[in-house]
Amino acid sequence: MAEKGFTVLDLLDLELTGQNALNLRCLSGRKGLSNNITVPDLNRPGLALSGFYDSFAYQRVQLFGQGEVAYLHKLVGEEQVQTLKLLFSYKVPCCIFSRGLMPPPEFTEIADEVDCPVLQTPLESSLFSVRLLRVLSNIFAPKKTVHGVLVEVFGIGVFISGESGIGKSETALELIERGHRLVTDDYVEIQCVNGNTLLGRGANTTISHHMEIRGLGIINIQQLYGVGAIREQKEVQLLIKLEDWDPEKVYDRLGTEPAMTEMLGVEIPMIEIPVRLGRNIPLLIETAAKNERLKSMGCYSAVEFNRNVLKWLEAGAAQTAYYSSDDSY
Repeated sequence: MAEKGFTVLDLLDLELTGQNALNLRCLSGRKGLSNNITVPDLNRPGLALSGFYDSFAYQRVQLFGQGEVAYLHKLVGEEQVQTLKLLFSYKVPCCIFSRGLMPPPEFTEIADEVDCPVLQTPLESSLFSVRLLRVLSNIFAPKKTVHGVLVEVFGIGVFISGESGIGKSETALELIERGHRLVTDDYVEIQCVNGNTLLGRGANTTISHHMEIRGLGIINIQQLYGVGAIREQKEVQLLIKLEDWDPEKVYDRLGTEPAMTEMLGVEIPMIEIPVRLGRNIPLLIETAAKNERLKSMGCYSAVEFNRNVLKWLEAGAAQTAYYSSDDSY
């Protein structure tokens, strides 16, 4: 569910281009542009127009294609305007006509009376449905804002977290210097898309490609390193947690059982990296990103190492048993 009310006017105001464009315009019912869209889905009201209102999904955006428009004209021609009034007795957020089709005047008059916006798109019904569902699923996807830095390292989206002053921004700056890309610094908006993908972007797109470096102040990564050093969003695939070195803590030295953490119901790998003088943290993150790519290809270095050690121990035990055996004939 969207954090704030998403209205029909918000849908019209979306700046979508290319393969995402909806190309909507309002035909009537402008007083109802403040209607909230509460369900990220749409409905084809063919059954409702025929008088069957059981389980009518009136909360959804109503999409009218060629079949529905032909039936509307049939109803108007037979002077069954009462059927249209019955449709609008439900609190419909808006009606959208595809393929540039125009509704009968009687339809728009009733829609105006109940403040229901009537929109139009030149797109075909199937294409528009796919685009609208994609847009609504992104808008209504669960999201949260977290403190950290999101960078792309060797194609892997790495989210760097840690206490303030631990060196997250400095580490990210060194990674950018090595040719990797910054998504955003300080505040990262993470959104769960399709129920299993975490997509990260700047919580404030105006300042997302700026970094605060203690001693230097605010720097603009795009101006310093060019557009190739930034990207707008990236899937979060690995969490790196930086923390001060604790001599009493036992850190993972094998990695045979990788730690996982949960964000918005999705589990992602997590690596804790202790920070102390002399450790090359950017190099460790690069190595972790490469290792994560290997895992995605089915290559688990730690597991293979453990398996080879066991084979070596078993072979050694077999040889010892063989040579120590008493040969008596």
